Amino acid sequence: MAKVYKIIFRKSAEKQLLKLPNPVGLKIIELIKSLSENPIPVSAQKMSGFENIYRLRSGAYRLVYSIDKEVLVIEIIKIGHRQNIYK
Repeated sequence: MAKVYKIIFRKSAEKQLLKLPNPVGLKIIELIKSLSENPIPVSAQKMSGFENIYRLRSGAYRLVYSIDKEVLVIEIIKIGHRQNIYK
């Protein structure tokens, strides 16, 4: 049976998601849902300097998340426009 990861949000990431324009927010939600079954899709990039932190892009927006393979949890850390996400 395939492993299914639980997805949790940091409070700040939840607020960032709610502020996104509707079509963008829906795309990001679909992206997040897909992570529960495939936590490291081909398009995911490992963040340099960090152990288990990855980023995904959806158009001009970025999703930054961490994976805990021990307890099967994905934590959504940040969601935002590519101009502001790394600040």
